[in-house]
Amino acid sequence: MEGAPEGPCGILLVDKPRGPTSHDVVDAVRRLYRTRRVGHAGTLDPMATGLLIVMVGRATKASDRLMAEDKAYEAELTLGVVTDSQDAEGKVLETNPVPPLDLAAVRAAVEAMVGDRLQTPPMHSARKVGGVALHKLARQGKEVAREARPIRVHSAELLSWESPRLAFRVRCTKGTYVRTLGHELGRALGPGGHLTALRRTASGRLDVGRAHTLEALGALDEAGLAARLIRVEEALADA
Repeated sequence: MEGAPEGPCGILLVDKPRGPTSHDVVDAVRRLYRTRRVGHAGTLDPMATGLLIVMVGRATKASDRLMAEDKAYEAELTLGVVTDSQDAEGKVLETNPVPPLDLAAVRAAVEAMVGDRLQTPPMHSARKVGGVALHKLARQGKEVAREARPIRVHSAELLSWESPRLAFRVRCTKGTYVRTLGHELGRALGPGGHLTALRRTASGRLDVGRAHTLEALGALDEAGLAARLIRVEEALADA
């Protein structure tokens, strides 16, 4: 007697829009593929856009390997305003004047991010302490001690500078909070700052150029949806 059909299986690359949570995207994919067995490899904050790796069916078993890959991001930092979340979603803590900064100084500060460091997770994050997500504690007005984690910034490049905003690109190890990199960059430049945009452009060899919007996926039939799934072996293959 033959077993029941296995159902869809593979890696789906989604270009997440600004606004929904990563869990919202997972729920949308569950509805599209008519299966509960869906997960994602690496949370994107609601404000963030770009590559969200979604695993469907048995591909969820590859979660740890997919999450271990290096990531690439493009970010926009606005100087002079510091928030409690280190991004535009948070409460303003400081407003400071932005001094004249020349292009060379800004570029040097961005490039100085390259290297190994210990990074403390921000309170407004999904990291858990004592089994409770930090962002839940932050919403209750609580701040707890967080263990600093080793990270590595492989490369950092200034993309543009027009005071008070600068854009930069980084490639970094898993678990790096680009919001915190931006916060530290703002302090290094003097007035502090917060991220006003963040886009994940790559994870390992997977690039956002291959990703699909939820709107485009919603217009596909069953065969079209199946064709958008990438085999796990391809997703994890060496570039």
